[in-house]
Amino acid sequence: MSSIPFDLKKVKAFVLDMDGVVSATVSPVDISGMPMRTVNVKDGYAMQYAVKRGYTIAVISGGQSDAMRMRFEQLGVQYIYMRAKDKVEKLEELEQLSGITRQQMVYIGDDIPDIEIMRLVALPCAPADAAPEVKQVARYISLCDGGYGVVRDVIEQTLKANDQWDLGEGFGW
Repeated sequence: MSSIPFDLKKVKAFVLDMDGVVSATVSPVDISGMPMRTVNVKDGYAMQYAVKRGYTIAVISGGQSDAMRMRFEQLGVQYIYMRAKDKVEKLEELEQLSGITRQQMVYIGDDIPDIEIMRLVALPCAPADAAPEVKQVARYISLCDGGYGVVRDVIEQTLKANDQWDLGEGFGW
């Protein structure tokens, strides 16, 4: 049974922030000053599995990372928006391109730039370590921190609620 207070049968898309959601809030910095983001393989498994089950995955981030873009592409993420100055504009573009409405979307965000977009989607979610202001907007707060399973938590609960989380089907295209 899901701990998310929402009819998860309505969900068609998972929209994710990158930093603090898919990757942890703390990251080492390389010699050029660029963050070296880490990923959780269980989050990645859930993302590719959701895509295989027919869900849309999108990333809308103010950050930029070629390595993360490559990771998202490998997982089958269909829409990747980086350096997004206006996340709402990208959400509108996502709606037009995908044909999925906001009322069918989950958004997982962790910080102040996510609040506006979280107010627009059907199911705003946050990791356990999200900013207090974000937690006030979220309808579901995961027990997992950003970069440590929050994406898996939300996707797994959604797929289980829709009888689509089958054991035995592994990673792969």
